[in-house]
Amino acid sequence: MTDEKKIARARQVFDAEIAGLERTRDSLGASFVATVDLLNETLDAGGLVVMTGVGKSLQVAEKTSAIFASTGTRSIVLNPVQAMHGDLGMVSSRDVLLALSFSGESDELLRLVPAIRRHGLKIVALTGRSDSSLARLSDIVLEIPCGPEACPFGMAPTTSATATMAMGDALAMTMLEARRFNKESYALNHPAGAIGRALVLRVSDVMRTGERVAVVSPETPVLDTLLAMTKAQGGSAVVADAEGRLVGIFTDGDFRRAFAAGSVDGQSALGLSDPVSKHMTRNPLFVNADAYAAELLRIFEKRRIDDLPVCDVDGKVLGLVDIQDLPKLKVL
Repeated sequence: MTDEKKIARARQVFDAEIAGLERTRDSLGASFVATVDLLNETLDAGGLVVMTGVGKSLQVAEKTSAIFASTGTRSIVLNPVQAMHGDLGMVSSRDVLLALSFSGESDELLRLVPAIRRHGLKIVALTGRSDSSLARLSDIVLEIPCGPEACPFGMAPTTSATATMAMGDALAMTMLEARRFNKESYALNHPAGAIGRALVLRVSDVMRTGERVAVVSPETPVLDTLLAMTKAQGGSAVVADAEGRLVGIFTDGDFRRAFAAGSVDGQSALGLSDPVSKHMTRNPLFVNADAYAAELLRIFEKRRIDDLPVCDVDGKVLGLVDIQDLPKLKVL
C-alpha cells in the first residue's frame, strides 16, 4: 500500500464521518427538544441522567456521562450486565435512562429495559433505527441517521460512534445553557489541572505584594526606579501618586525603547536622573484583585504584556501580576 493510498484511505474515513455528522445534525428536531425538556425535568426533580450501552456504545455512554457530569447535568453510567445483577439499586424513579444502541437490537439492553420500566424510569433511545425493538420500548426516540459506517465491512462502529458521541455533546452543551451553568460552577467541578487552577484562583492569589513590588512616585529618578525594580526582582515598577493611585508603569521595555529612541552619536536622550514619569507608560491597563486568573491569561495573550498592576475600585495599587509567576503556580 503506497503512502498516497494510505492518505487517501484516511481521508475517505474523514469524509464518511463528516457526512454522517451532517446528516445527523440536519435531522435534529422535536425529539431533541423533547429530550432536553425531559432531562431538565429530571434534574429539577432531583434525579440523574443514567447512561447505558453495550460494547462501543457503552464507551460512548461513559464519555457522554462524563461530559454531562462536568457541565452541570448530574449523570452516572449503568453497565447493563451488572445492572441485572444488583446495580439496578443505583437508579430511582426520579431518574431518566439514555440507552445507546445503533442497531437498537442489543440483547443486553432489551433485557434491561423492562427492569428499568419497573423502577419507574422514562427511557430515551439514541439509535440509528427508529423502528428497532429498543425504539418501540422507549418514551423518546432520538434517531441518529448517520448513514453507512466508514468501515469497509460496514461492521466496526465508526461513523455511528462518532455521530452518537456528537449527539451526546450536543445534548450536554444545550443542557449547559438551559441550566445556566457558568464558569464558576465549571471550576468547582475541575479543581485540578491548569484549566481548573486558572478558573478557581483569583488575581489576589497570584499577585505580588509588599517588597516584591517596586512602587515609585512620578518624580522618582530613572536610576532609583531601576534599583527598586532590581530589589523587587521584577521587570517593572508601578508608578503611583501621593494617594497611592496608579498613574503609570515603567518596564524594562520602556527603558530600552527610551534609550534607543533618543540615541544620537552613541549618546542617549534618556537620563538616569530624569523623573520616571517622563518615560513611563501612562494610564496602563490594570486588573482588580477579585478577578479570576483566567482573565489574566486572556489579557496577557491579547495585549502581549508581561506585567499587570492590581488595583482596588478607587484605583489604588494593591500589587502586581508578573507573567513569569504563572507557570510556577501551574496556571499556564
